[in-house]
Amino acid sequence: MGSDKRALVSRKAQQFTESVIREMTRLAMQHDAVNLAQGFPDFAAPFEVKEAAVRAIRADINQYSITWGAADLRRAIAARYERDTGLAIDPEREITVCCGATEAMISTLLAVIDPGDEVVVFEPFYENYGPDAVICGATPRYVRLTPPDWVFNPEELAAAFNERTRAVILNTPNNPTGKVFRREELEAISALCRRWNAFAVCDEIYNYLVYDGLRHFPMASLPGMRERTVTINSMSKTYSVTGWRVGYAIAPPEVSDAIRKMHDFITVGAPAPLQEAGIDALALPEEYYERIRREYAARRDRFLPALEAAGFRCFMPHGAYYIMTDISDFGFSNDVEFARYLVEEVGVAVVPGSSFYSQGTGGSQQVRFCYSKTDATLEDAARRLQKLSAHRVTAGARR
Repeated sequence: MGSDKRALVSRKAQQFTESVIREMTRLAMQHDAVNLAQGFPDFAAPFEVKEAAVRAIRADINQYSITWGAADLRRAIAARYERDTGLAIDPEREITVCCGATEAMISTLLAVIDPGDEVVVFEPFYENYGPDAVICGATPRYVRLTPPDWVFNPEELAAAFNERTRAVILNTPNNPTGKVFRREELEAISALCRRWNAFAVCDEIYNYLVYDGLRHFPMASLPGMRERTVTINSMSKTYSVTGWRVGYAIAPPEVSDAIRKMHDFITVGAPAPLQEAGIDALALPEEYYERIRREYAARRDRFLPALEAAGFRCFMPHGAYYIMTDISDFGFSNDVEFARYLVEEVGVAVVPGSSFYSQGTGGSQQVRFCYSKTDATLEDAARRLQKLSAHRVTAGARR
């Protein structure tokens, strides 16, 4: 037997931790705290969408569907996408239905990336993106978004691209910041994709949640980007069914073929009856999308002043349903210490800001709140957070 000792787990598994977001949900349950950490609603999904799932189960649509998605769902996705963007896509060759946007993202990256490639990631980022790149054997190149408006430096972005760049991951509207990328920003990104022959992998899961008169611009609609963009979306956030795990990737045919192969061997297929319900969800009238925009904007506008009153410095989100905040006035040494204090002593769970950055010092004085909750939940959280006002007065003693 050889004398060399091999690690019990792979080098890939050693390069990242478990999800901090999901860990905070567990801590919220342990301490009976209000969970404003994980991004899921605590209110009901649309009645007609739930009824469609029940009908499908009762109709015995309970076996495997076509691996890359039920045909009627793919046609519904194509119809909805064309209404939203003006782009006609082929439901037979350009859509892959996956087990949520999370699986759509990793299947896409595995389909287009080889070990040694590089992936450009904006930070703060949704925490899966870095590990996804590592799993694919790629090196992530991070480009910082700077508050309060979360803008990137064009020179820094250009320097992140080179001959090894295979893709840039773009999330707009953005989690965790609520930033909605402007068209001129997308044009700068697309120019670099064309120059370096790179893909834009676009997570557009919050595309309907845009406020303040802003507009969501899909990257695929920009000149020269149709053939080099993969658009990822899901039923989860738009229809308040995060536990259903039905998402999809829209890509050119050759790329879709590769995504479908990865998807097939990762998960085989998304839940069949819930795919059927997706057909009804995508057929909801425009009034539904207008209503959820109004309701989420109203939740933001009610909850953000409560955070400011408790002592947080808030960065106004214009999309999605999160608020990033600065906690430096509370005098804690870092975000993790503060988040643990908040969940254990105050009874509110948040996400430490550092989980959205590549370096431990990034986000060390930031935390993220999720406001996709009922008015009663947000009011309860606001009451609990009032305890922090006294702590803010005496924060200097902690420094």
